[in-house]
Amino acid sequence: MDKLLEVRSLSKSFGGLLAVDHIGFHVDEGETLGLIGPNGAGKTTNFNMIMGELSQDSGEIFFRAEEISNYPTHERVKKGIARTYQVPRPFGEATVRENIRVGMMPDSILQMLTMEASTEREREIAESVGLGADELAKYPSELSMGDLRKLELARTIASEPKLLLLDEVFAGLTTAEIAQLSTLIEEQKKNGLSYIVVSHDLKALAPLVDRVVAISFGAVIAEGSFEEVIANQKVQTAYLGQ
Repeated sequence: MDKLLEVRSLSKSFGGLLAVDHIGFHVDEGETLGLIGPNGAGKTTNFNMIMGELSQDSGEIFFRAEEISNYPTHERVKKGIARTYQVPRPFGEATVRENIRVGMMPDSILQMLTMEASTEREREIAESVGLGADELAKYPSELSMGDLRKLELARTIASEPKLLLLDEVFAGLTTAEIAQLSTLIEEQKKNGLSYIVVSHDLKALAPLVDRVVAISFGAVIAEGSFEEVIANQKVQTAYLGQ
């Protein structure tokens, strides 16, 4: 498989505290990579650097063999990378339909004036993540946590990404909602999406991932299949407390 994203020796410090320590990993085309580790291991910091929301102190990021280390966030989104957040961040004063439209927003002001025909596309995106027509006119405050997670997914899909970074996407969901969201993730993978999934819910993560990278104190401590990584003694000590 071709490498879709490659992170090479990324490091980041905050006030003298090393949060990410020369970390390196990759995601192949069509792959779902799990990124696990204890709280404070550097998982979200890695996402922030991959998206350009936080600059790395050193190291490089490549997407489709092109170095994007210094690209602003909007350029990385245009290249095909998108993300969700641990806490959903919808526009509270906008409807579900309008929130999805934000992800579809073109660069050109002239194009924005001709977006009237986007209504059908918004509905299609909503349906693809399990949000029905009745939800399109609702506001985020009217949605359950499960539906807020679906809205986050819909907004990212609207930007037509090739790689989607999912940060604690199962947090706060019921068992039924986790199963439903997992099915949606798998369906979108069939449409060509690749993923990096951060989750503390290992039971939910296990059936989704092709490979797992475990980190602790900002450094990789294990990499391989889910079963291999979970059985690793360093992972059990650092992450599972065993």
